Amino acid sequence: MHATARPRIISAVPSNHATTHTGNPNSSWQRLRRVLGRWWGLQPASRQDRFVTLAPLVSVLLFLAAIISAFWYLRNEELERETESLKRDTEIAQQQIRLHLFENQEQLVRMASELVKRETDADDFIGQAMSFVRERPAITQIAWLDQNRKRKAGRWATLYREERAPDNEAADPSMPHPRLRNPAEAVFVMARDLRQPAYSRPFVDNVGATVFQMQVPLVARNTFGGTLLVEYSVEALLRHFVPPDISRRHAMSVVDDRQQLLASTVTQMPGQTRPHSSPILYELPLAPAANGLLLRGQGYRTSIGLISNTLFWMVVALSGLTVWMLLGSWRHLRRRAQIQSALVQETNFRRAMENSMLTGMRAMDLEGRITYVNAAFCAMTGFSEAQLIEQAPPFPYWPHDRIDENMRLLQQELSGRSPAGGIEVRVMRKDGSLFDARMYVSPLIDPRGQQTGWMTSMTNITEAKRIRDQLSASHERFTTVLEGLDASVSVLSVPQGELLFANRSYRLWFGADAGGHGLLTGDARTTDYIPDAEDLTDGMSGLPEQELAETGSDSREVFVAPLQKWFDVRSRYLQWTDGRLAQMLIATDITARLNAEEQAALQAERAQVTSRLVTMGEMASSVAHELNQPLTAITNYCNGMVSRVEADSIAKADLVAALRKTARQAERAAQIIRRIRAFVKKSEPQRQPAHARQIVEDAVELAGIELRRRNVAIRTYVAQRLPMLSVDPILIEQVLMNLLKNAAEAIDSAQLPAARRSIELRVVPRHTREEGGVIEFSVTDMGPGLKNEVIGRLYEAFFSTKAEGLGIGLSLCRSIIESHRGRMRAQNLYNGPAVSGCRFSFTLPVEVPARGETAETAAETELDPNPNSTVTS
Repeated sequence: MHATARPRIISAVPSNHATTHTGNPNSSWQRLRRVLGRWWGLQPASRQDRFVTLAPLVSVLLFLAAIISAFWYLRNEELERETESLKRDTEIAQQQIRLHLFENQEQLVRMASELVKRETDADDFIGQAMSFVRERPAITQIAWLDQNRKRKAGRWATLYREERAPDNEAADPSMPHPRLRNPAEAVFVMARDLRQPAYSRPFVDNVGATVFQMQVPLVARNTFGGTLLVEYSVEALLRHFVPPDISRRHAMSVVDDRQQLLASTVTQMPGQTRPHSSPILYELPLAPAANGLLLRGQGYRTSIGLISNTLFWMVVALSGLTVWMLLGSWRHLRRRAQIQSALVQETNFRRAMENSMLTGMRAMDLEGRITYVNAAFCAMTGFSEAQLIEQAPPFPYWPHDRIDENMRLLQQELSGRSPAGGIEVRVMRKDGSLFDARMYVSPLIDPRGQQTGWMTSMTNITEAKRIRDQLSASHERFTTVLEGLDASVSVLSVPQGELLFANRSYRLWFGADAGGHGLLTGDARTTDYIPDAEDLTDGMSGLPEQELAETGSDSREVFVAPLQKWFDVRSRYLQWTDGRLAQMLIATDITARLNAEEQAALQAERAQVTSRLVTMGEMASSVAHELNQPLTAITNYCNGMVSRVEADSIAKADLVAALRKTARQAERAAQIIRRIRAFVKKSEPQRQPAHARQIVEDAVELAGIELRRRNVAIRTYVAQRLPMLSVDPILIEQVLMNLLKNAAEAIDSAQLPAARRSIELRVVPRHTREEGGVIEFSVTDMGPGLKNEVIGRLYEAFFSTKAEGLGIGLSLCRSIIESHRGRMRAQNLYNGPAVSGCRFSFTLPVEVPARGETAETAAETELDPNPNSTVTS
């Protein structure tokens, strides 16, 4: 019987829930600070001193209350985490043990069934028991008991104890006895009465180990024939089936219903004491049935001592902080008067210094409101001090078209992200005129070290900016032209060999050394050419206008070994700004272009080699596939002749006819080799005038061997008065043979009934807009058809749906038809939504026959591959 028990969690600490508080917005905090500041300023000095003295004590009490609350919350949170971890580990351990017991129970039920059916005797049972006990270390013994509790056969675990004599069974607590009423007897009676597996209560065996039993009843035709007894060691179950990681985290033990400890994963050492903290326990039933065994998980809190130690030092630190704050308050009271006197003197000094400066000064609070401007600032903007003080953005000296930009810059200032080099802005005077200014921002710090606002200094830079813009424009023209070139531009003084100019590309390749110029020229300096005055360089950029406007005609390719690069170098002479003769070189990197040309040549050579290898592979694969058919025909002819010669049932004329057919097939194989070899070489087939009827008859005759073997009938129809075909008959015959053979294999593989084991071969004229006049050959079967994904890959080389197929038959057929300027198609035939067959067709172009040529006669015929046998059409 199975029973479930509610898990028990034993804990002495209640759970705790923390609450969160949402802080006030920033604006509310600012208003609160202003209100408190005004209230503090209204208080007399004596009351301020009293507040300063009492504030440290209040802060210590609040901090101590916060520490106690935090400790209580962390303690409860730790207990909850440990409890959840213990619960999870105990449930996993219970699942592992129960899974093992269930698996053993199922195996024992099967063994009991074999014992009941008399399929196993005592010797066989001992062999099965040995294997069963060896693979399950938690089992101490397995025994076969009859209905009278006698031990018929059994096996003890190898490492547990040796076999015992039968006369000791009466004193063995592991064996049931009607007079002892021990747990073994109780579970024996329970299994006999309930007729299902039962578990016993735990007991101590002869060697002192705590064990429990499971007995499976042996019932044959509603007759009790004994039990199959299995005994488990409680300690071995814990040792082998509790995961090691769980044992390392928590102590797992087994107790009975009286809370008596039976086994545990942790062994108490002599003299070891239990931890002072209260344990956390979680219990679950161990066995699938209610036999009184409970699996107990036990955990301990380990961080109580550490937290207590930390709390002690926190209290010490708070005490020291209180003393420090009291001392600071005393020093504050003594120095306050001195600071107030010094502050007045410092304020007067700074006011006089600021008024004498030509740089405008502006102070703002943390919200961006102007709190101070000096005389120079008022003179620059044209506004008086009264018009600017307490002004909030946008300020009156901001240009109307730049309010958004100035607002962004102001926010950057208030957030403390102003650059150290200042900010360049446009300022509007009171009369509406504009000027350029540069502002430098620094924080305002009060005597307590707190920031109260921002101080801005402003300087008029209108004239300096005009001169700087002109210089920047000139420099930009120079750098834009030269630094933007991908080519290297260098100018070298011819007499001195000094590098006068080098652009970015030259510096990247050669650095600032004049040796790069010599590498590009090959150290060939020519001085017999002096440029005309009209070719001199522009004084602004130093770059020859004529040479840049035209493509140099005397360009040459130079290889620079240190860089492993090829350059297209153009050169000319010019007169430098100081009158010296100089040589200018413009070098373009052409390494990538030359490498691409070389790579293209190598790829072309490799493509030729690859093409030859592919052709050889196609030729070898085609010969191996196509020769199989004529060689099969030769084998069939030879086997038939041998059989008839051995039976003395063949005449000389029939033997000669058969040998001639064999020779003709050998010749046909030779022709196939010659034709395929010529076709693989991509040469035109050896075409000749041929009749469609003759090609069909030859193909059907050769394919008849395969059709007869597979019991498939063929029906042919050749239209009348078909024109002559200019084709290679051997290749077209091979195409037809492949299609007929594939159709027969499809029908045979599908194991179709006799009514559907037929193939239809039709040859009719067609006329289409794309191909014009053609003759269509079609092979139709009533097989299972083709899958959609197979139709898309039919003509791929080496693709086959057959287990032993080479996958080149249809690919080669399509190549043959296309070499004759024809087309090949495949489609499924449908009867409603169901596939009723498959049709392969190909077309061959026709030529108008010469006048007087004998027309071909055709008729619908029923051709049986085996005239002597009965085949259903």
